[in-house]
Amino acid sequence: MSTLPRRSVLLAALAASIWPLSATAQTGRPTRLIVPFTPGGSTDILARALAPKLAQALGQNVVVDNRPGAGGSIGATEAARAEPDGQTLLMGHIGTLGVNPSIYPKLGYDPLRSFVPVAWVARVPNVLVVPASSPVKTFQEFIALAKSKPGRLSYSSGGNGSAAHITFEYLKLRTKTFLLHIPYRGSAPSVTDLIAGQVDATFTGAPAVIAHIRSGRLRALAVSSPERIAALPDVPTVAESGYAGFEADQWYGLVAPTGTPDAVVTRLNAEVNKALALPDVAKQLAGEGAVPMPTTPQAFGALIAREIPRWAEVVKAGNVKPD
Repeated sequence: MSTLPRRSVLLAALAASIWPLSATAQTGRPTRLIVPFTPGGSTDILARALAPKLAQALGQNVVVDNRPGAGGSIGATEAARAEPDGQTLLMGHIGTLGVNPSIYPKLGYDPLRSFVPVAWVARVPNVLVVPASSPVKTFQEFIALAKSKPGRLSYSSGGNGSAAHITFEYLKLRTKTFLLHIPYRGSAPSVTDLIAGQVDATFTGAPAVIAHIRSGRLRALAVSSPERIAALPDVPTVAESGYAGFEADQWYGLVAPTGTPDAVVTRLNAEVNKALALPDVAKQLAGEGAVPMPTTPQAFGALIAREIPRWAEVVKAGNVKPD
């Protein structure tokens, strides 16, 4: 039996790795990147930073499609039911992939079975912020005020079960405080009402609030990461503010419907990692307080698997219910 020359084997392997994406590009349909939240939040900002780089690398349009509702589960369900042909991706995050299984008893998707992990895009510290009009100047003052007025202070989030909601419930659990939760339909309206003084605080992803911090409309009290972030070097962590071990960063990454060819996943992972290494992308993410996380699909899948039971404990302790 004859064998192909080594050069022919390598060329065949290369063709197999790029064929699925090049073939779908010929259909004229753009790749759809579903963001399961309203425009303006952290998920949306990161998706729109990545989309043009992917479009350039893949040679086809990548369209960001906002499908908000039910803590991100509406958009995630739509992505899970899409054809596994590499033409539909979901910008998943801690809420849709890590928290929702513990909140929605009849979730339309399973984070571990309905999707294949593609790429871990970024880790995004949450920032605890209050309106500029607030008398509170430090994290310690905020906690003291909350303890002195149990149930009288409020905090906003992008909806029941959203990352901001779960993060604040974790903060309440660790600090033994009680604040009233005011859910909104997305991060953007949540932050808008916070700036207006309609609520007392939020604890959400840095990209959604950092511009307002810099403009002076919001005051940052603490960040959720184990270390301070470059975008806000003067803002302390919750851990260094008296609650050692506190960590509640959001994380974001791309997943595709189960059944998406391995070659497509491998190609997409490589292109995302290349995009994250580009100086302009790295600068944009750093400016938003996001930390690029280039790694393998397997590593991102392992993260999702670890986070589901971790946040199930917080959901139970906070008695978090869907809308």
